[in-house]
Amino acid sequence: MLNFQYYTPTKVVFGKDAELKVGPLVKAEECKKVLVHYGGQSAKRSGLLDRVCEALKDFDIDYVTLGGVVPNPHLSKVYEGIELCKKEGVDFILAVGGGSVIDSCKAIAYGLGNPDVDVWDLFTGKATPKTCYPLGSVLTIAAAGSEMSNSCVITNEEGWYKKALDTDLARPKFAIMNPEITYTLPDYQTQCGCADIMMHTMERYFVLEDTMEITDKIAQDVMKNVMKYAKILKKDPKNYEARAEIMWCGSLSHNGLTGCGTCGGDWATHLIEHELGGMFDVAHGAGLAAVWGSWARYVMDEKPERFAQFAVNVMGVEECEDIKATAIKGIEAVEDFYREIEMPTNLKELGIDPTDEQIKDMAMKATNNDTQQLGAFKKLSAKDLVEIYTAAK
Repeated sequence: MLNFQYYTPTKVVFGKDAELKVGPLVKAEECKKVLVHYGGQSAKRSGLLDRVCEALKDFDIDYVTLGGVVPNPHLSKVYEGIELCKKEGVDFILAVGGGSVIDSCKAIAYGLGNPDVDVWDLFTGKATPKTCYPLGSVLTIAAAGSEMSNSCVITNEEGWYKKALDTDLARPKFAIMNPEITYTLPDYQTQCGCADIMMHTMERYFVLEDTMEITDKIAQDVMKNVMKYAKILKKDPKNYEARAEIMWCGSLSHNGLTGCGTCGGDWATHLIEHELGGMFDVAHGAGLAAVWGSWARYVMDEKPERFAQFAVNVMGVEECEDIKATAIKGIEAVEDFYREIEMPTNLKELGIDPTDEQIKDMAMKATNNDTQQLGAFKKLSAKDLVEIYTAAK
C-alpha cells in the first residue's frame, strides 16, 4: 500500500428534518450574508427552499437567492453568481440541491476567493486557487458526493468544455442530509445517482498497486450496499432506510475513504464521460454506466486479477479456473445490474450516436489535444479513447 493522508473536515448533520438546523450551522461561520443557490423549481415546489430560508431568518441571517443551476452546471451561471455575491456583500455560499448545485457553489466560492483571475482559468490550470469562500450544502440528491468531496466540475458553454477542479479549499463546512427530501425524485434520477456512487467507488478500486484489505472491504461493501438498495428503490421509492443507505454511501464513496492507501484512483471513465456530458448534455450517472464496460474490457489485461477479485467479492460471480474468464463475468454482471435498474450500457441506450468526428473531438478534448494521458490502471491516449468511445456505441 502507499502512504496516504485522509482529510474530511465537513460536518455532517444526517436524518429527518435535518434542514431545519441550517440556521445555527451558518451562524457558527460568523458570516454577514448568505447566497442560497439552487437549481430548478423543485426546491420551491417542495417547500424546501422556504424551510431553509425561514431557518436562516430565525437566526437573523441575511440572505439572497439565485436559482437556475442545470445538470452539468454552466460557467455562465457561475459568473452570474460571482457578480451577485460581490454586489450583495455575500460571504457564505449555501447550496440547496445536488452535485450540480454544490459544484456551482464551489466555483462561485473559488471566483470570490480569487478575484484577480478569471475563475475558468482555475479549471483549465492557467491559474491556481489561493483561497475559497466558505460554503455548506443542503443535499437533495444522493449521487455526486460533492457535499463531502474536494471535487468540482463546470461546463463552459463556449466550446462545451467540461473541466474539473479538485482542491481541499472547496470542501464544504457542513453537509445537511435528510433522506426524506429525496422521496420525490424521479426513478431515473435516483438510479443515475446510484450509478454515479458505484463509479466513484470503482474509480478508486481499480488500481495497480497493492491495496489495504480494510480499504478494499469498505469499498466492496459500499458497492454491494448501493446495488442492494438501488433495487429496493425501484419498487419502493419512499423507503426511508433505502434512501438513507444510498445517501450515506454517496458521501462515503467520494470523501476519499475508499481510496486510502492507493494512488487515489483511475478516473479515466469520469473524464471520458465528462466529454459526453459537455457535448451531449447527458445525465452524468447514465453516461458513466454507458461507457464503463467498454473501458473495463479495454484495460482489464493490465491486472485481470483485480477485476476477478471485484467479480467474486462484489458481483458474486462464481470463480472460474481462468482469471480472465472470471474478470469478464464480473464486467458482464455490472452491465446486468445497470440493465436491472434501467441504466444504459452503451451510447445507443444512452440515446446518442456520436459521429467519428465527434468521437475524435471528445478524445482530443479529454487529453488536451493528445498532450496528456488519462487513467492510472492503464495510461490512455487520444487514440485509446477513440477506441473506447467507438466500442461503447
